[in-house]
Order: sequence, then C-alpha cells, then structure tokens
Amino acid sequence: MDIQDQSSESASPGVMLPDTTLAPVLLTPDAVPYAIEGDRTYKKPSSPLQDSLRRLRRDKRAMVSIGVIVSFIVLALIGPPIYQHIGGPYHSNLNGVVGPSQYHSFSYQELGQNTQDQLPSAHNWLGTDEIGRDILARLMQGLLISLAVAVVVEVVDIVLGVLIGVLAGYYGGWIDQLLARFTDLMFAFPGLLFVILIAGIFGNWADTNLSKIPLVGPNGNARLLLVSVALAFTTWPLMARYVRGQTLQLKEQQFIEAARSSGTSSWGIITHHIIPNLFSLVIVVATLDISNTIIGEAGISFLGLGVQAPGSSIGLMIFAGSHFVDTHPWEVLVPCCALAAIVLAFSFLGDGLRDAFDPKSKD
Repeated sequence: MDIQDQSSESASPGVMLPDTTLAPVLLTPDAVPYAIEGDRTYKKPSSPLQDSLRRLRRDKRAMVSIGVIVSFIVLALIGPPIYQHIGGPYHSNLNGVVGPSQYHSFSYQELGQNTQDQLPSAHNWLGTDEIGRDILARLMQGLLISLAVAVVVEVVDIVLGVLIGVLAGYYGGWIDQLLARFTDLMFAFPGLLFVILIAGIFGNWADTNLSKIPLVGPNGNARLLLVSVALAFTTWPLMARYVRGQTLQLKEQQFIEAARSSGTSSWGIITHHIIPNLFSLVIVVATLDISNTIIGEAGISFLGLGVQAPGSSIGLMIFAGSHFVDTHPWEVLVPCCALAAIVLAFSFLGDGLRDAFDPKSKD
C-alpha cells in the first residue's frame, strides 16, 4: 500500500484531503500564463503598463505612425553616410572629377550645364534644386535638424515642466502661487513671435560666435541653438500646468498619505511616488509637443531666421522651392510632404499614447 492510500485510509469519513498537486500551466500565443484548476481557468493579472502597451499595439494608426517615425530617424542618421557611397565618380566641367561623397552631400553645388532643377534620376534620386544640390541629401539633413531641435526642446520642456509643476502642486501655498504666476506670465509670450525676436536680435552674433562650437560648425546651423532655447522657453509652461494639475490629484491619494505617515520625506515622496506616476502624462504631452516644435523650427527657417546656407532645413528647402513652384513644383513638394508626414506621425502617435495610457479606456 502506498503513502497516498494510507493517507486516504487515515482520514476521517466525510473529510476531503487538500489537493497538493500543482495545477498545470498553459501558455497562450501571447505568452500570458494561465493556471488551470478543475474546470476553471485563471488568467495571471497583468500590470497597468502591460495593459497600456497592449491597447497601443491594437491602435493601427499609432503603430503605423511609429513605423513612419522610425523610418525618418533611420533615414536621418544612417541615410547620409550610405548615400554618399552610392554611385561612381563623374567629370564636372567646373569642379573636375567629383565622387559620390561630394555630389551626394547636402552642401555641394553643381552649376554646370544640365545639373540644375533636375528630375529624379539614378544619379540624384530626388533630383536637384536651383543650384544643383542633391534634394535627397538636403532632405536627410533637414530631417536630422528637425529631430535634433525637437529632442533638445523636449528635454528642456520635460525637465522644467516636471520640476516646476511638481513643486507647485505638491507644496502649494506661496510656492504654488509664485510658480503658478510665473507660469502664467510665460503664457503671455507669443511663442512664434518670441522666437522670431530672439533669432532676429542675436542671429548675427550666433553666426559669428556659436559657429566655433565643434558640433555646430560653420555650416549655417549656429542659429539652431537660439531657436532651440527660444522654443523651449515658450513650451515648458504647458507641461508645467499639466503636471501641476496631476500632482494636486496624486498627493491626495491614499498611498501618498500612507507614505507620509510612515515617515517618508517630501523629497522621497516626490521622487518615488509622484514623479513615477506622471510618466504616462509626460510622455503623451511631450509627443504631442514635438509636432509643434518641428513646425516652429521649419517656420523660423522658412522666414530666413533659422538655418542659413549652406546648411539645410525643411523650412529652408520649402522657401527655396517656393520660388519655382510654377516651373519645378517637385522641389517644394518633396519637403512639404516630408514635413506633413512627420508632423502627422507624431500627432497620431500622441493621440494613440493618450488613449492607451488613459486608465478609463476599455479594451
């Protein structure tokens, strides 16, 4: 007689022994573990982040937007060095023998015969502009400029917005009044007009002094620092207002009261409880702000106050191509389509993130 039979015999009549065997585990195609007990199946609960990411994956528009954004980032970062190694050398009437590293550069000008305002070809994949510069090379450089400005602006936006918003919302009192009134004062500045003012006043100084910085260089990108700082200066108040409102709600929650009762310092509550719970809000607002930042940088360059020649920017390309819209519409159509695609992609992604991270949204 085995041990199990002995246990069954030693048990009192009418008493059921507990089942000590382990329930089998079934893995679904999504790798979500299910425990089977009898005729019932129990799903292991998922975290709020996993639920949000699952809702995001179901949003086809957001997923397509992510694909478009990743494609533009790869094109801006990896495209230029690859493009400059495609093709063979040719003889230029003005510049002699020219290799692909030159004529596929965004700043190279070819003023020889039959090299200006060309349609797409095997030599220049998107054609050339009015002074023989490769449009694809300039477009990739323009995308890099737009994305770089967007990253710089959003970093400043997140740091200042979260810092000021959390301090104002958590401490309240005179700190809230001081920071809230300062934020309202910043809202009084018209963003685009303020950027135009800064670029117009300090533009020549930036061309002379900031061009000595190695990462900026003398390629007409010196004013980007001014444009980035000016855009960030007018963007962060909106982030601060959103963060302040969310902080006012979070500090009244029970888990904050429990942390305060256990002796956790205010700084510990802010860094370990308040800021982590602001993650979804900050990501959504920052993604939506990127679209405005890219449009703002393109608008400043279109007005001639941003990137200067021989540098390249989407706004600068639109301005140059607008003079030939009747005869060579391709030169203005390409940068306009690229600008519209990247702005719409970030806008749709922001909408998708907002729906995914909204705790009230249902599957």
